[in-house]
Amino acid sequence: MLLNIQNLHVTYYSPGQKPVEAVRGVSFSVGAGESLGIVGESGCGKSSLAKTIIGLQPPSAGSLRFEGQELGSMKPAAFRHYRRVVQMIFQDAVGSINPRMTVRQTLEEVLHVHQMVPAGRVAGRVRELLDRVGLPETVLDAYPREISGGQCQRISFARCLALEPRLIIADEPVSALDVSVQARILNLVRTLQKELDLAIILISHDLAVVRNICDRVAVMYAGQFVESGPSANVLDAPQHAYTRELLAAVPDVGRALKERGRTHRFAPTCTGE
Repeated sequence: MLLNIQNLHVTYYSPGQKPVEAVRGVSFSVGAGESLGIVGESGCGKSSLAKTIIGLQPPSAGSLRFEGQELGSMKPAAFRHYRRVVQMIFQDAVGSINPRMTVRQTLEEVLHVHQMVPAGRVAGRVRELLDRVGLPETVLDAYPREISGGQCQRISFARCLALEPRLIIADEPVSALDVSVQARILNLVRTLQKELDLAIILISHDLAVVRNICDRVAVMYAGQFVESGPSANVLDAPQHAYTRELLAAVPDVGRALKERGRTHRFAPTCTGE
């Protein structure tokens, strides 16, 4: 098993304030090439869980093992390797890229710092990464503010792929993008997962995205998993009341238009002149 988490707790402490337990006793595992979707409303603990997995937030209790090794007991060299092979895609693609660096500098820095390829191969590897995520070389000398949000998100994927990860955690990777751009990014995720045998943890509030991408889904509420299983089972036949509420909250545009059409008569809004 690639990642195994047992009874994980994450608690935030502030002076003079009551402790806030963001994650409460979460357990799950992810194997190589598998995809797990974690869904739930804002504030339920999804992002806190993601930050703990990648080592940005220490757990308060529980076990987090990667390839059988406990994260908290890793030696510096092992933890450095872990931070390389477990990568994260953030929701704010533009904000996650250094605004003072061009696309070329962003990708070259990652390759240099982690010594992924010999110095003479860096330029060629950067071009390979751009091609992998479907971007032209014309963006190499652009700054994040000069390209679109969808292109920035592709750069985020390219930066991750430069480190040859085993697991990618994607925290709301398409929620800030237009629908047409979302589709292209999601197709990219599926393609890369199959080609590179990547494990993916997709954190989202969008059930349609999770259904399209993930083999399994876990529903999170108030810091806990209240239901989990194969995506089709959970989303087509939910057992927990909270899961049913989440599904009921998804807009059904077709049904809404039919119901509106029964009670309203639509008048033309344009004369054609």
